[in-house]
Amino acid sequence: MASKSSVKRAEDFVSFLNASPTPFHAVHSAKQRLETAGFKQIKERDNWTPSLQPGGKYYLTRNTSTIVAFAIGSQWKPGNPIAMVGAHTDSPCLRVKPISKRSAEGFMQVGVETYGGGMWHTWFDRDLGVAGRVMVKGSDGGMEQRLVRINRPICRIPNLAVHFGGSVPFEFNKEAQLFPITGLISAELNRTGKTAEEAAKEQSEIEKTADFNPLKTPTQRHHPYFVELVAREAGCKPDEILDFELVLFDTQPSCLGGLNNEFVYSARLDNLGMTYCAVEGIIQSLSTNISALENDSTIRLIACFDHEEIGSTSAQGAASNLLPAVIRRLSCLPAARPGSSSASDSEKSYDKVGSEEQNSGNATAYEQTCITSLLVSADMAHSVNPNYAAKYEPNHSPRMNEGTVIKVNANVRYATNSPGIVLLQECARRATASSYQPPGSKTSTGGVPLQLFVVKNDSPCGSTIGPMLSAALGVRTIDVGNPQLSMHSIRETAGAYDVEHGVNLFESFFGHYGELEGKMVVD
Repeated sequence: MASKSSVKRAEDFVSFLNASPTPFHAVHSAKQRLETAGFKQIKERDNWTPSLQPGGKYYLTRNTSTIVAFAIGSQWKPGNPIAMVGAHTDSPCLRVKPISKRSAEGFMQVGVETYGGGMWHTWFDRDLGVAGRVMVKGSDGGMEQRLVRINRPICRIPNLAVHFGGSVPFEFNKEAQLFPITGLISAELNRTGKTAEEAAKEQSEIEKTADFNPLKTPTQRHHPYFVELVAREAGCKPDEILDFELVLFDTQPSCLGGLNNEFVYSARLDNLGMTYCAVEGIIQSLSTNISALENDSTIRLIACFDHEEIGSTSAQGAASNLLPAVIRRLSCLPAARPGSSSASDSEKSYDKVGSEEQNSGNATAYEQTCITSLLVSADMAHSVNPNYAAKYEPNHSPRMNEGTVIKVNANVRYATNSPGIVLLQECARRATASSYQPPGSKTSTGGVPLQLFVVKNDSPCGSTIGPMLSAALGVRTIDVGNPQLSMHSIRETAGAYDVEHGVNLFESFFGHYGELEGKMVVD
């Protein structure tokens, strides 16, 4: 049986998963961890020059569903490299429609819209809660965002019994047969103590006397009691809700499983698995060596984007201007003044640098930074499925708990190439060994294992944020991910020990990239 110490990292990952039913919650969870580790929040709308100091740690969010965090080496100079890990916070799900109020055959139903390429048949007969963000009227007349999570099963999508011709293989219409039931009309009338006619008349009177609204109010567009439950979670009154973005999620908690707790069973492993490893990797790279930034001439950066599952084309997606804008602003940050060895020392002298010195050589700093940087595109990979082994290329069939997977594709669906493989392999060799090593492992004295994945020539290949960012930035990129089963299912499976492998790999990447970059001579 696995020791308690060997699953400690996996247990922490499970806590992260259970706290993160939506991208908004995932970013909030990441913020809490980063702030505990000493990262300070900055905003895109502000001037960063007076705030950012060599030796400092910072983070920013966009739409509160995408987060970027970075730590600036004390030896940073304009045009130096940035070591980057990119992941994404979103997963396929069912999103509540703007007008969700539905009823049929005495049932109250919720209209939902499919988000991403989910395995929707796995959503039937699951206990579904509701989570997301709510825009609420502020006490000062403003508008503010609040996160909500109804962590009990208020929705369920019922299967058709086999006695009525339930089909095998399972087939259904996503528009007509994917609507959850959320209650009985009769039970709701009993709760309110009104007949259907009385309830309709009361609603009509409310609408007649209400102030003008360009759109119908939330209580008109959604079941009133549904809005009441959301308001209760948001800590406001139903009529204070202006709008919301809510999704359904499986209320069954994430957990460790298997005879020896060697698996993680959960929703949203793709891609909260690599989001967690990115966040903890940058934190661990700074916490294991308290003076890690003192002699570092690079910037360590993570970027966890929303909307990867639907193509990344949004203001907060990887195809947006977010990462290029952040890199451009960081690339020309002036170096610390001589003699300053910490963020506090640097802060005293940072703003004294003359404008000519600040701008000297900065004209090409962005291009220099991009060409010397490396992006690790981190998105979960496929473990071999023992029941479908023929679907996998025999020599490229990753195993769980045997290390992070390097993903390769000749048609550049993944951005991996040989220099990236060589560099990441050296980082893996130098990494701290995980507390668990598979039987027969050769890495017991240090380092973490890696695996290689290629799809079969007769199989389609997915893609990641790697190729699009590589093309947009000209940054060297490698695609990696921890292996998992049942990708895009409502309940996925991953290796419990690969979590620690991924964190330790990224810790080593951040700690050693500055040294290794100069040794990687290609052009």
